[in-house]
Amino acid sequence: MDQNQMQSYWMQQNEDASLLEQRSVPVPVPGARQLLVRVRAASLNRGEFVAGHGLHGALGSWKAIGGECSGEVVALGEGTTGFAIGDRSMGRCAGAFAEYALIDAAEAMHVPAALSWEEAGSIPLTFLVSYDMLVLQGGLEAGQWVLINGVSSGVGVASLQLAKALGAQVIGTSGSREKLELLASLGLDLGIPTRAPDFSGQVLEATAGKGVNLAINTVGGTVFAESIRCLAFEGKLATVGYVDGVVHGDIDLGALHARRLTVFGVSNKLRSKAQKSAAVPRFVAEVLPLFASGRIRPRIDEVVDFAHLAQAKARMEAGAHAGKIVLRMPT
Repeated sequence: MDQNQMQSYWMQQNEDASLLEQRSVPVPVPGARQLLVRVRAASLNRGEFVAGHGLHGALGSWKAIGGECSGEVVALGEGTTGFAIGDRSMGRCAGAFAEYALIDAAEAMHVPAALSWEEAGSIPLTFLVSYDMLVLQGGLEAGQWVLINGVSSGVGVASLQLAKALGAQVIGTSGSREKLELLASLGLDLGIPTRAPDFSGQVLEATAGKGVNLAINTVGGTVFAESIRCLAFEGKLATVGYVDGVVHGDIDLGALHARRLTVFGVSNKLRSKAQKSAAVPRFVAEVLPLFASGRIRPRIDEVVDFAHLAQAKARMEAGAHAGKIVLRMPT
């Protein structure tokens, strides 16, 4: 391969967002306030492969994929400060499933010394989403209750870990009893083995009839109404995905009104770069120390070689994982 070329994964937008292709493309050149990173690890996120999440171009078009990575800084764009050549960095970015990637300096973070490349590559997107839901919009406080539907997903596990670090009590649902037992070691207070919208009774029983202060819906419309039924007075419901493909759900206006509920979404699709990166400094100050101290250790389900993205994607879409699936880049 030409030294000015790199390997990169691309995906075609179609009805099931399933077509993958590995291409040889030019090494990107960092623009103003950007880092060029030699990618060491990048992790999979379900939204990357779900048509309709707004991550792809027009039907039939191809797009470089991957939304977060870790790697070594190899070049700096004009005006970039806070980083030097050789620094270990991580961040959200476009086209992370590649040997080289560009990270905007406003999104870049230094990798804590205690973390491996693979652990660092599983943090930026997933934990920033969880931070948005739990802290920025959710206002979660110690002693409160959280319900996480689809708790064994990457965002689900990250939200469990962050919620426990914040001192909350966590209820999680999953179709796999084995996964729930596995997550008990991360502090899951109650696991409900179900994929059906039938969990509100157990949630209310666990919370002495009060309900949860925050519900996180990673599943979609099939559990939306049931999640509303689980909310306490002034409770909040975060919708972060719809992997079930159901984008509509009934809402009990009586409950919304009487209990002063809040329903919010978590997406960066329509946000400007400045809006997306605004929370990064606070995340660095409040959450990265939890990784540096070992209080939170990213849960990696599997590390897969870069060439085997298709197999990793299939494992994720089959729901066989608990935590993050990470791509290891060729050295």
